[in-house]
Amino acid sequence: MKVMVGGTFDPLHDGHKRLITRSFELAGKEGRVTIGLTTDHFASRKSHPVKVYSVRKFLLEKYIKECGFSAQYEIEPLNDRYGSAASEDFDALVVSEETLPIAREINVMRHEKGKQKVDIHQITCVLAEDNRWISSTRIYKGEIDEHGRLLQLK
Repeated sequence: MKVMVGGTFDPLHDGHKRLITRSFELAGKEGRVTIGLTTDHFASRKSHPVKVYSVRKFLLEKYIKECGFSAQYEIEPLNDRYGSAASEDFDALVVSEETLPIAREINVMRHEKGKQKVDIHQITCVLAEDNRWISSTRIYKGEIDEHGRLLQLK
C-alpha cells in the first residue's frame, strides 16, 4: 500500500511518532510511505521557531531507522498544505484530528482533477499529562516535553 503523511515534525514528539508509526503500519512490509516535510519557507508561518529542513529531515530519518520499519519511504519537501497528495497516485492518507479537514480538501481536489479519492486514516492526538493535546507550540512554550510530561513554568 502507498501511504502519505505530512507535517513540520518539530520537535518530533509522541503525537508525530504515532502518526509516522501508523503510516508504516498501514503501508505494510511491501508498501511505501511518502512523508511530506514542510520546507523552511512554509514552516516560517508557525508561531514558534522551527529547526531548518535538513535538521528536521535528519531527525525524522533517525527515528524511522531506530524503529526498524520494513516499508520503503521517501521524504519530500512540502511547500503548501497539500503537496503531492493532491495529484500523485497513492492509497491512503494518515492525518491527526487537527489535520482531518485538510485531508478532506485533498480528496475534493483529487475528485476535481479526475483522480481517485484516497482512504483517510485519522489517528487520535496523543494527550499530555494534563489531558490536552501534545503540540509543538506547547513544547516550545515550555509547558510540556515531547512525551507530554508537564514542565515547571518559569
